[in-house]
Amino acid sequence: MTRYKTQIWIALLWCWACITVAAEAQPIGAFYGQYIGHATSDAEIERDLSVTIGPSASRGFFIAWTTVSHKPKGMARKEYQIKFLPSARPNIYSSAMQTNVFGGQISLDPLKGDPYVWARVKDKTLTVHSLTITTEGGYQMQIYNRTLNEQGLLLEYRRLQSGEPLRQITAQLVRVAN
Repeated sequence: MTRYKTQIWIALLWCWACITVAAEAQPIGAFYGQYIGHATSDAEIERDLSVTIGPSASRGFFIAWTTVSHKPKGMARKEYQIKFLPSARPNIYSSAMQTNVFGGQISLDPLKGDPYVWARVKDKTLTVHSLTITTEGGYQMQIYNRTLNEQGLLLEYRRLQSGEPLRQITAQLVRVAN
């Protein structure tokens, strides 16, 4: 009888290990690569876009993107890079934009005017949310949906101010490197 109990415990332990490994498996690697594209925003501003998504040294990943806006008064270039770490919830990642006193990577504080940023992967879409609390106590939300398709990534960007749409941009980005 003891031998059977041991076999049952071994089988249960094996199943638990398989479930744990499956729960930790992240589909983020499918998004790794470099992408470029072009978009015209709802304000008729031409934009050149580039995005790089790749693994970071600390079990997570990073997203780096550049936007070059071609405005009547000249060009404007904005560059961003954010590291993300796995959270305790599957396919949800916390941003690691600041180093705490112990050397750990943490999110910024939205009550100090900093953006609170997180990411999630659902099906073929990597979504990055950025929440900023305005000086009046409202909020501004930026949402970047990057959906994998045959050409690369379909970018759908929205910026909301207290729930009201401010800007929307859609662009097809082509994968240029893995």
